[in-house]
This record gives sequence, structure tokens and C-alpha cells, in this order.
Amino acid sequence: MRSREKRGEKIKKVTMMNLHEIPGETHAAGMRIGIVLSRFNADIGEGLLKGALRFLREHGVVDAHITLARVPGALEIPLTLQAMAQTGQFHALIALGAVIRGETYHFEIVSNESARGISEVALDFEMAIGNGVLTCDTDEQAQARMDQKGFEAALTAVEMANTLERLRKNVD
Repeated sequence: MRSREKRGEKIKKVTMMNLHEIPGETHAAGMRIGIVLSRFNADIGEGLLKGALRFLREHGVVDAHITLARVPGALEIPLTLQAMAQTGQFHALIALGAVIRGETYHFEIVSNESARGISEVALDFEMAIGNGVLTCDTDEQAQARMDQKGFEAALTAVEMANTLERLRKNVD
């Protein structure tokens, strides 16, 4: 089902005079970012990383403020994110990897458990984490999405870090 906006219908933005809105902000200069990248499906992972780094660099994050940890597979991503979150050194984290459907149930286990673990770390540490772990039926699907998904994962991490910072400071 297509969204109303894609169908060409006008979507009215709700405005309220006393509404306190925290806008999504993507400024990232000065942020320290941790990235965890799965080595499994390495070519796709490198494409995801390329997209994430493109966003971060375009928004002011210098390479010296980016820490990249490479792990064997998607199931190892949450533990590494947890270790990064525990240091208190990062403003946001990014999870990158690709799980491609095979002929067994393993796809569902890896997809579900890696996603659960990433969410659990975000909630336990109140940490912004951009989830850029692709779950696709084919290599071709993953290749078509890798650059954009990496970019979007970095954008999400930065935007959520800014939002959480505003909420913590109760900035009007």
C-alpha cells in the first residue's frame, strides 16, 4: 500500500500554538561515532560503510572521531555495540552488516536476534544507534540498497543523538 504522499494527496501538517516540538537535527560536527561492521557479506558491508562515512563526513564528523570495529557476523554486532556504549566515549553508534536469506531457518535467527540485540543495547544504554543491518532475500537486493542504507543508518544515529541530547537538557 502506497503512502498518501506518494499517491499525490496533500498531507496537512498538524500545527498547534502551544506544541513543544523537538525538530530532527543532523548537525554532527564534534560528535564521536562508533561503527560496528560485520565482515560476513564483506562487499555489501563495505558499501554500507561507504554510505555511512559519506553522511558523517558531509555533516562535519572528522575521521579521527570515528571508531570502526569489524566483527565476524551480524550476531556479534550487539555485543560490540554494548562494549562501545559502556565506554561513554561516543555520541552515537552505527550497526552495519548484511544477512542474506539462504535455504535454512538460520536467516530468521540471525536477522531477528541481531535486531533484538541492537535495540536492547540502545534501550539499556539510552544510546542512539542507527541500524544499518540489511536483511535481504538476494545479494542483488542488498547491493542495490547498501549505499543508501549506510547513509540512512548514519543519519538516524546522528539525528537521534541530537534528539536525545535535547530531551536530556530539556531545551525549549
